Amino acid sequence: MQPTVQTLLDRPELALGLRTPAAELPEGALSARVVWAHSSDLADPTPFLDAGHVLLTTGTQFGDDAEVGFASGYVARLRETGVAALGFGTEVIREGTPESLVEACTAQGLPLFEVPYRVPFIAIARTVADLIAEDAYARQAWALNAQRAISLAALRPDGLSATLAELSHRLGAWVGLIDATGSLDREAPDDGLGQPLLGEVVGEARSMLRRGQRASRTVVAGESTESPQRMTLQTLGGGGALRGVLAIGDSPELDQAGREVVTSVIALAGLALEQNRDLDRARGHLRSGLLRGILAGDLTLAERVATEMWGPLPSAPMRIAVMDAPLTAVDRLTELLELRVEERGGRLFFGRDDEQFVLLLEEVDTGLADELATEFELPVGLSDPVGTGGIALAHEQALRAVERARESGSGVVLFDEISRQGVLAFLARTDARAVALATLAPLTEHDAENGTTLLTTTRTWLQHGGQFDATAQALGVHRHTVRSRIALAERLLGRDLSGFHARADLWAALLAVD
Repeated sequence: MQPTVQTLLDRPELALGLRTPAAELPEGALSARVVWAHSSDLADPTPFLDAGHVLLTTGTQFGDDAEVGFASGYVARLRETGVAALGFGTEVIREGTPESLVEACTAQGLPLFEVPYRVPFIAIARTVADLIAEDAYARQAWALNAQRAISLAALRPDGLSATLAELSHRLGAWVGLIDATGSLDREAPDDGLGQPLLGEVVGEARSMLRRGQRASRTVVAGESTESPQRMTLQTLGGGGALRGVLAIGDSPELDQAGREVVTSVIALAGLALEQNRDLDRARGHLRSGLLRGILAGDLTLAERVATEMWGPLPSAPMRIAVMDAPLTAVDRLTELLELRVEERGGRLFFGRDDEQFVLLLEEVDTGLADELATEFELPVGLSDPVGTGGIALAHEQALRAVERARESGSGVVLFDEISRQGVLAFLARTDARAVALATLAPLTEHDAENGTTLLTTTRTWLQHGGQFDATAQALGVHRHTVRSRIALAERLLGRDLSGFHARADLWAALLAVD
């Protein structure tokens, strides 16, 4: 421990006598850390002082009368600088400590002690220097012992958990690892951080993971509670491929030795997670190979390998989900999906197919598609339920659905939503927009120039099967008005809309521009 004002008062060889009553000093005044001792008889020594210093003086600057106003201003300047205490050397210039100085220090909460004539100021300065050196040596010894213990812990079977437990023990603080999916993977001690603090820490870690950049951050969790806690969060892994976040409760703030120990743990945890990444990549290649076989209709080999590795494949009826796999999200996606596979005992299969992830889901697990779309803000396409013989068809359906999800900006699109709209609606949404705009241009331009509603009337008329009465009722106009507008639309378009083909083509154009 670094020396404090109380440490100096407790040293019998210094024989320092506290003049300001301890009961009248602010809380923590005597436990304030001392970083150096400095002597000066200047009227204003503050340009040469810093926070945590103990100032020693013989009182030359106070003169014979030691005016109250001078003493009060003198002490105020020391307090503003952050001086930890004032020591007054007696029997050198004055026989005792001026009462005006005692009163000023008491009123302003600055500890004041007397230094006997037989105790030189250099003895106090040497004591402070020796205590600081002892503390620095003790902290370095502690850091070396802690690093040695942590290194040994890393060699245990579950090295990562053992490392975090040893760090928690050495710091006397809660330590947690939030994995790349944004979930609390492990902690020490177990259940050592309750709600709402844990929720705030995990939420902040997820925010750091989404940014995808290496970062360190200090937050105060539970500020609205009676026991807020300072937390340090540090990402693990390289930028763009973060593997998780290490969270440490470090109230009060870690010193240099503590930071060195934490740095060593970050390195060990990062190494352990990188080793896991290599294993994940090998599993990923295996999954991709099995996926190709599944999509080609060869389930025998995939079923046997998957059962040995993760558990049985999903049973029918099942759905296929397809989602994009941007490089910045691949590792997090993989970790989350591996976690979900483990939770379901293998009744979920996924693999990477070029720039996409393909998932085989049982009917009860379709909510996973919504979870992925929300967490990663990516489009997801979901097929209709199929049996084992319809996997290739379901894959094609999911591909069409994810295309629609990209176009519409929707999170999850079910193929059933597309099929209900019919083939014509799907065709109109592929590459027909430019042609559709040109087809409808005569109507849109006429409406813009004349303030008419030919396009709306035509759309409503087609929606009502070309029935003039129903269209007039829907628009709130007379049926003759509808007839005249449709006739004008035919002349502008150069088409006879009495036939099915012309109506179907115009309806496709309207769908394409929606």
